[in-house]
Amino acid sequence: MSKGAQGEYRADLAEQEPWQSVPTQGRLIAGCDEAGRGPLAGNVVAAAVILDPNHPIHGLNDSKKLSEKARERLFDQIQNEALAVSVGRASPAEIDDINILQASLLAMRRAVGGLSLVPHFVFVDGNRLPTWNVESLAVVKGDGKIACVSAASIVAKVVRDRELLELDARYPGYGFAQHKGYPTAAHLDALARLGASAVHRQSFAPVARARPPR
Repeated sequence: MSKGAQGEYRADLAEQEPWQSVPTQGRLIAGCDEAGRGPLAGNVVAAAVILDPNHPIHGLNDSKKLSEKARERLFDQIQNEALAVSVGRASPAEIDDINILQASLLAMRRAVGGLSLVPHFVFVDGNRLPTWNVESLAVVKGDGKIACVSAASIVAKVVRDRELLELDARYPGYGFAQHKGYPTAAHLDALARLGASAVHRQSFAPVARARPPR
């Protein structure tokens, strides 16, 4: 296990990966990740986080590998202790207009652009980089390797889950609080019964097959 200037790195690899050779000392390093590419409804949400290298946050990991309780605890700690945190979104209408991949990249640009500090470098989870004027590197499974990306994945996941709880109250019957918009059997059944809501992604095949929007 190695430790970098921007927090805890959990990768223990025989051969160094490209991200491990990025200089971080004395630089503002941001991590960026998104949540919500697969769901049939709601925004795709991205977060960007610059951690304080002098105050590492322990327990960071890929948000999908953490319990809801752990995510909520770490979310609060990130908000209180990180040097900068920003959230960006792309709406269902934007997803339908430019496709989910481009909408995810758009949300990432908005998240990084909204940071109160300008990062010197951005690590992005995945294999695609947004178009922007900042030095950056895409890292596959970066949310499980690089602390600031882990932090971004947690913020994006918690923010999006909370948004789906709000949508559940606005659009009862779809079960958004339970499945968070993902295409579960219960969600598909609700679509068949109720038709699509205004927050469903009309370009996604299961939604397009549903009755017209309510």
